[in-house]
Amino acid sequence: MWYTIKLAAQKANLSPNVLRYYEKEGLLLNIKRSESGIRQYSEEDMEWLGLICCLKNTGMSIKQIRDFVNLSIQGPETLKERCEMLIAHKQDVEERIKEMNWHLEKVSHKIAYFTMQYKEYSDEEDSR
Repeated sequence: MWYTIKLAAQKANLSPNVLRYYEKEGLLLNIKRSESGIRQYSEEDMEWLGLICCLKNTGMSIKQIRDFVNLSIQGPETLKERCEMLIAHKQDVEERIKEMNWHLEKVSHKIAYFTMQYKEYSDEEDSR
């Protein structure tokens, strides 16, 4: 099955311009085209796009994703390096999650504090 750029973009929840950008930046390689020049995304292309989106959405830079793609092209001899790259990225994501959880806890504490203050204020207003 083939996907046009419009369908591929919809399936990935991106715009067609983003797909063109990813292709220009070397993240999506060898996208086939019809005789009239229309891009034809394969299931394998869609799998790569899913990985690219995952890495991008978890904070990996375009340059790092391009490096990962370039390593992948080189074949199995780069498997160790790709694993190391993903392990380092995973550790970065986990650290950001830990930091965000700390911020979330602080926000939750403030919500509880202001809710309590508001309740006390409302009770005072009601008793007047």
